[in-house]
Amino acid sequence: MPTQLEIVQAQAMQLTLAERGELLERLITSLDTDPKVEAAWEQLADQREAELDSGLAQDLPGDEVMTRLRARLAR
Repeated sequence: MPTQLEIVQAQAMQLTLAERGELLERLITSLDTDPKVEAAWEQLADQREAELDSGLAQDLPGDEVMTRLRARLAR
């Protein structure tokens, strides 16, 4: 007999990609319990967005970021 988790997972997999993304966001939000930590992350995200908008920082393609990260970890 399937567990409750298996039933919910099977149902979730029937959702569209966008719906699964929304569900994921809601589940992650439900785990966030420290308002101070959340506020700090929000402030950091806003700061990074402002740096991108102002040209102080540049965005990079994900594959390039992963290549650089793997190279750093291989040292």
